[in-house]
Amino acid sequence: MPKLPYGAVRWRTGSVMRMPPILKRWIETLAMLFMAWQAYRREKNALTVAFENQQLVVREASSAQDITRVHDRPEQRAPVDLLGAARDNNSFVIAEFPPDKIVRRDISVPAGARKFLSGVIQNQIERLSPWPPNNVVYGFSSGSGGEDASAVEVRILMASRTNIDAFRNHLAALDVQVDRIVANSVADPADKTVESVILWSRSTDTSGDRLEKVSRLIGIVIGATVAASMCLSLWAFVSSGVIRDESEGIATRVKTLQRQVQGGRTLSAASFGSPAERAWFLKETSGSSVILLEALSRALPDSAYLTEIRLENATLHMIGLADDAPGLLTPLEQSGHLTGVHFSAPTTRGSDGKSFRFSIEAHVEPRGKLEKE
Repeated sequence: MPKLPYGAVRWRTGSVMRMPPILKRWIETLAMLFMAWQAYRREKNALTVAFENQQLVVREASSAQDITRVHDRPEQRAPVDLLGAARDNNSFVIAEFPPDKIVRRDISVPAGARKFLSGVIQNQIERLSPWPPNNVVYGFSSGSGGEDASAVEVRILMASRTNIDAFRNHLAALDVQVDRIVANSVADPADKTVESVILWSRSTDTSGDRLEKVSRLIGIVIGATVAASMCLSLWAFVSSGVIRDESEGIATRVKTLQRQVQGGRTLSAASFGSPAERAWFLKETSGSSVILLEALSRALPDSAYLTEIRLENATLHMIGLADDAPGLLTPLEQSGHLTGVHFSAPTTRGSDGKSFRFSIEAHVEPRGKLEKE
């Protein structure tokens, strides 16, 4: 067996070892795409939840039309309308965080850093936030720097994580499961344009656990699909072999039946035909003695000779002497005129001590069949 170079062995081993991480990464990518598609589908039926004048207001995010209003009472749960909209329709619930619990900071960064705003703000959040970095949630929006095109104005909205959790728990007591919490800020005081900034999102807060669950589910589905495909392929392979064997057996039985039918027809034709037809049939099916003797003279070697030859119907009996008696069977079988060539009696040594006495029987093929071949 040829030896592979060390580099080739190392490359193949490394490729095999890299396969599980590559497969895991591929499954995680499928899981993230599925989660993104599911979130996008749910956001089409988004609902906005906010507290206005001690009332819980639910609006359709697309039309800003009120669906229902509920008094903010701890013992009172949301009505059936809200549960039907937010749960039965699998709606995406967006909650507006109270503005009195939001802290705003405005900073200016160079225009070249627009692509890196997230990292810039994360580095400065400890300086800008009134809370510790591990207890703050924030979001930001950016706009042009007005007359200064080389700067970008960034509005940062921050809230305490403790207040965010308390807000979520308060809505959960009203049977409202929030998917996203946003804070509203006035983007342009001139026309009072309100801009929403995301403070908290369920998809990012629980993305690790959910991604692991979805990835595991996709892996199970892929594994089950591969196993089913392999079982189906194995079943098809085994079935094809069984069908092939059955087809060969049926073909063999059909040929046997055909020979039996043809034999029955020939016998009936020979028995019930006219004398001329029976004579012609016997001529076609019986062997020719001259042709048979010619074939025997060609098949037998010079060292063998016959002392007795007898033809009974289609059976030929031969007795003679030869130096190599077993070597006579193959040439006689290959002559094309004889089949089933075999010894009819044990082979004995001749009187001269050199040759062997043999007795051979064979079936003579009909002349009509030989002529067709």
